[in-house]
Amino acid sequence: MASQATSALDVITRMFEEGFSTGDGSVVDEICHPDLIEHQFGMAARGPDAIAHVKAAMADVHAAVPDMRFTIEDSTQDGDQLWVRARGRGHASGPFFGPPSGAEIDITVIDVVTVRDGQIVEHWGVPDRFAMLAQTGVLARLG
Repeated sequence: MASQATSALDVITRMFEEGFSTGDGSVVDEICHPDLIEHQFGMAARGPDAIAHVKAAMADVHAAVPDMRFTIEDSTQDGDQLWVRARGRGHASGPFFGPPSGAEIDITVIDVVTVRDGQIVEHWGVPDRFAMLAQTGVLARLG
């Protein structure tokens, strides 16, 4: 378990840098509580299922955009709850609902996490999936 001195911002930064930017879900075991409550659309679950969904999301993002890097552009904290606005940038050099487009990706992610004792115990996430679909050309192929 992480030190109590670990800030909520440090925890979410690790989630982006060590997890989503690398596709390595092992960080989840360290920074997410085993009884994690996940609210994000398509990933909602509790406990081991929530942990598995977060790890799978990391692998999926990394597979589609292997060079995706996230920057936390804004954050605010109230008690043990942290709100962040992050920006993810990279190139769609992996498959995403079709072959790789190679397109530049620039998306916004809003995350709300409750962090206790250095671990995420609850998460709400809103990645801009529409922007990802538009920027990779998926929407154009549907039209």
